[in-house]
Amino acid sequence: MPERQTIWIIGASDGIGAALAQEWAGRGARLILSARRAERLDDLIKSLGDGHLAVPLDIEKPDTIRAAAEQIAAIGPLDRIVHLAALYDPGRISDQDPDRVAQIVSVNLTGSFHIARIAPKLLRAGGQLALCGSVAGYIGLPQGQIYSATKAGVINLTQSLRAELAGRIDVRLICPGFVDTRLTQRNDFHMPAMVTPEYAARAIIKGLNTRRFEVHFPRRLTYGLKLLAALPYWAALPLTRRLSR
Repeated sequence: MPERQTIWIIGASDGIGAALAQEWAGRGARLILSARRAERLDDLIKSLGDGHLAVPLDIEKPDTIRAAAEQIAAIGPLDRIVHLAALYDPGRISDQDPDRVAQIVSVNLTGSFHIARIAPKLLRAGGQLALCGSVAGYIGLPQGQIYSATKAGVINLTQSLRAELAGRIDVRLICPGFVDTRLTQRNDFHMPAMVTPEYAARAIIKGLNTRRFEVHFPRRLTYGLKLLAALPYWAALPLTRRLSR
């Protein structure tokens, strides 16, 4: 990677995205920040200093994504694109509102698809595209509801992209555990191994600077869930049922 990277972060208005912007700006990167809430982006840009750009978009609306891509293309090839935008509603599947479920699918999974389609046109040769899954996508868990299903889809999508774009784009997968953000603050259950957005930002940057396909953290949580997902169903499903208690 060049010494001064140009990085587009989508979902940058708060949480992990905002912490990632702060961390990368401190390391000298030039940032393009996107999210729906333009005023939050403007405040973040001001806190980062000169040389950064806010490009608002709504990940549910492909026309806003295309408009943002056209604006960014005029700047020049990007070194990295990190897509973090997501929606989350906790609760059982039977309690979910169908319209809200459709919105979560549109943002989390279809939104990742839209970003994946435009990324190769914006990245330099060998540039990096990182999509955000979740450890919730490793295996179906109680209260995971549609969020977990969409994140499983993002994991699968990213694996496919890794094969399709090999030799052209460096495709990576980010799978955080529980991070203390406005989304996880809605949970009413114990969240083991909780980390701060700042911890998450440092872990993501460290992981994306290695050769590993997946960046997952904290490992005291992720390795246990990976082991659970690797078990045959006859062993894994009784364990997940116990978690619902």
